[in-house]
Amino acid sequence: MAIINRFKASFEARITQPHMQAHFEKTEYGKKIASFKNTYAGKRCFLVGNGPSLRASDLTKLYEHGEITFAFNRVYNIFEETPWRPTYYISQDEKMLSGCQEIVDKLELSCKLIPIQLHWFHHINIHDALYFNMNWMQNENPLEFRFSDDAAHELFCASTGMYTAAQLAAYMGFTEIYFIGVDHHFQISQNNKGEIVVDNTVKDYFSDKYNEDKDNLYIPNTEKSTLTYVAMKEQCDKRNIKVFNATRGGKLEVFPRVDFDTLFEDNL
Repeated sequence: MAIINRFKASFEARITQPHMQAHFEKTEYGKKIASFKNTYAGKRCFLVGNGPSLRASDLTKLYEHGEITFAFNRVYNIFEETPWRPTYYISQDEKMLSGCQEIVDKLELSCKLIPIQLHWFHHINIHDALYFNMNWMQNENPLEFRFSDDAAHELFCASTGMYTAAQLAAYMGFTEIYFIGVDHHFQISQNNKGEIVVDNTVKDYFSDKYNEDKDNLYIPNTEKSTLTYVAMKEQCDKRNIKVFNATRGGKLEVFPRVDFDTLFEDNL
């Protein structure tokens, strides 16, 4: 009987999943995402990377000023140092999330955005997740990258969750996006030729605990993610969304640089 039930469930999934994906905006998850549209029209937000430049004190400043923030993956490793918590949490990397899904499941956050495909095909279950429909892109040309204007239906995913967050930010009506903690430089990375590049002068993340299971994780390709950032700038420029890099240092030079501390001078 158990085998029959599993077969039945598998058969039903093969029937319902394609229909659900094609009409995701009509699902309970899609309707919830639809409620986000233009909720922050004309405002700014911060996309928080997990690079070694990330400071708990900067996150606390964001918290104290009530800034809307997006953060990713294992950012929870800094929670003990700050009262800040992301407004929107995103994780779309199945290897990263499968190694910490029990922790993420227990986090008390206002919104956890996870691709429905990770639930369907990788058995990642986050009980309070707001699942979104992930459309993975394979294009190498930044001019051919797609950018969703209907987040309730689908989001196009590339080599960094920042691209996903930018689409959500655009859908929510933000007109300014600021990066922090996006160092764009790793101790071990790979290039588009598949060659491994090692730089022992840098750290990968803000905490050594972040990737203790790094042997099980993807090796980042900064050449691909650079193309993704180029595409992000192109798409945001088309929509009159200004994107700035307020990271303390790092090697991402696609976006104009701003000094993080100057962003709060008017509030003094």
